[in-house]
Amino acid sequence: MEKYLINPNQKISKINKDIYGHFSEHLGRCIYEGLYVGENSEIDNVNGMRSDVVNALKEMKLPVLRWPGGCFADEYHWKDGIGEKSARKKMINTHWGGVVEDNSFGTHEFFELCSQIGCDAYINGNVGSGTVQEMSEWVEYMTFGGLSPMSELRRKNGREEPWRVKYFGVGNENWGCGGNMTPEFYANLYRRFQTYVRDYDRDNRIYRIACGPNASDYNWTDKVLQIAGNKMNGLSLHYYTDMRGRRKDGFSCSATEFATQDYYEVLKSAYRIEEIISRHIDVMNVRDPQRRVDLIVDEWGTWFDVEPGTNPGFLYQQNTMRDAIVAGLTLNIFNKHSDRIKMANIAQTVNVLQAVVLTDGEKMLLTPTYHIFKMYADHQNNTLLGSYITTPDAGESTRPLPQLIESASMAEDGKIIATVVNTSDCEKAAISCQVADRAVKQVKAQTLCGKIGDYNTFDSKENVKTAEFTDFVIKNGCIEATLSPCSVTKFVIE
Repeated sequence: MEKYLINPNQKISKINKDIYGHFSEHLGRCIYEGLYVGENSEIDNVNGMRSDVVNALKEMKLPVLRWPGGCFADEYHWKDGIGEKSARKKMINTHWGGVVEDNSFGTHEFFELCSQIGCDAYINGNVGSGTVQEMSEWVEYMTFGGLSPMSELRRKNGREEPWRVKYFGVGNENWGCGGNMTPEFYANLYRRFQTYVRDYDRDNRIYRIACGPNASDYNWTDKVLQIAGNKMNGLSLHYYTDMRGRRKDGFSCSATEFATQDYYEVLKSAYRIEEIISRHIDVMNVRDPQRRVDLIVDEWGTWFDVEPGTNPGFLYQQNTMRDAIVAGLTLNIFNKHSDRIKMANIAQTVNVLQAVVLTDGEKMLLTPTYHIFKMYADHQNNTLLGSYITTPDAGESTRPLPQLIESASMAEDGKIIATVVNTSDCEKAAISCQVADRAVKQVKAQTLCGKIGDYNTFDSKENVKTAEFTDFVIKNGCIEATLSPCSVTKFVIE
């Protein structure tokens, strides 16, 4: 039996609710058909926002939404997406599928969506093909309540009061699709651009995020912090569990058709984010010993081949229990690093990559990943507790993968939330959970489990869903439980 120790006396850091954030790019059917169907659609909507999807995201407690990209952000010119929709410019989405972007979803629509969900806004500005003036005017348009050309333009377009912009990203992937820049060039460009991301309202101090590294590019982190670290609040990190390049090694790149070996390779790739985060934090601790700058993991998730018969540029993929395990272990890792990680944004919310919702015309389904986010929502704004679990490794590989990956937090009312992932495809896990200096009196639990390839379809939407977990007893003040293979279990401990 594995030992699971939780220490409520060891209060480490606040788990910012925005660690459970999401990402919505003008990519495939994420915005159009996914989040936005237009005011005249036969699909039930409020001001064009798809009601079933909005309600699902509200129920999941989505805290913050990133928009408009992604690679799209560095080709997006915000003035194309305001004003009368019939007069808005049309453009080719060169990054994603070569389709026509009609700009019917723009700034006003995004804030309407955030209002309906009840989430904060994370805007990503255009550094790659934009200008300082363009970015400056966008910030003014969104956040200035006084008299100015941009605030008057906003009023002309139907919005009297300014919006609240919590986060603003100055560029995206500027090491790649955002301009193929060197870290030194970008860092100096960032210093210039961020100067004009002004705080027009004392109650809306914008949190500025610099473009950070791709995966394990520690040199990018080092150089950008060295040159511009005193001008930012957060530094982004992108890391995908991307198996497409492994085809030559004999692994399946399908989202749904894969062998046990493929399952473990994906989980081991996902678990690598622990090492990557730790090493970037080591660099940050040298360049920023005062810990002023947070780490923002604003793109993460699985990336497989698109579903057969769909546009390759739309990145539409199904979502199995394997994806749920990736989500569970990743969110546990983010919780454990919540002293440095302030926000994270899974890619992407609807119909793209590791989505929480899939749609097909009037049909909608919730993916296994959705259920993980809903289950983990109880961690939001809690205090991370010291915790540790003994565990064997799962799968066979030179790169270890723990069978059990956990995190624990305390809510304001003293309840302890513990989430435990069993990564094994076939082995149960017997655990004994002890809470230091506290006899466990009451426990409620729920679990998401299944076979590694299980997923929901539009004809069978509840193949994978959460259920009450009862395979435990309270014995001598401890919790003894048996966790199913390929499962994520949440305990609420009093």
